[in-house]
Amino acid sequence: MIPVLVHNDKSVVESLVILEYIDETWKNAPKLFQEDPYLRVNVRFLANFLDKEVFESMRPVITTHGEAEEKILRDVTEKLKMMEKQMQDLFPGEKPLVDGKNLGLLYIVVISVLGCYKAAEEAANVKLIDPQETPFIFSWVTALNELPLVKETIQPHSKMAERFRYARQKALQSMS
Repeated sequence: MIPVLVHNDKSVVESLVILEYIDETWKNAPKLFQEDPYLRVNVRFLANFLDKEVFESMRPVITTHGEAEEKILRDVTEKLKMMEKQMQDLFPGEKPLVDGKNLGLLYIVVISVLGCYKAAEEAANVKLIDPQETPFIFSWVTALNELPLVKETIQPHSKMAERFRYARQKALQSMS
């Protein structure tokens, strides 16, 4: 399914495009993008990379096993390492500042793509985000998941793990 926002009888399609539209349309709302053009373009790149590359690489983990699963996990780890390097360059220090009040675009995409990684790991019995391989991303996702705003927005871990287990079971059964 492709998300659609209808505003003033006009449709805006696709998650990241919708977020950009919201940011540009409602000027008095908390900003999703940085004011600095260099940071803004890099955040846009990272959000797109997370959405198109990392997420698309992670999805098959739930529906595969064996050598195919191992290959997918290596690919995910390599993409997360690339992303981590870029993020460390943009946000020097241990992790980007998380104030818990206003989440920018990158925060929203990180949570939507990586926020439930523990449930996926549990369901597939794999390691998606390794604190040894990508400590910066690991610490950032951990900090974001602890924010009250995030906790009240995303589904509980147990419910997500149950959904992932169900999807994995169905996919593996269909392969048999």
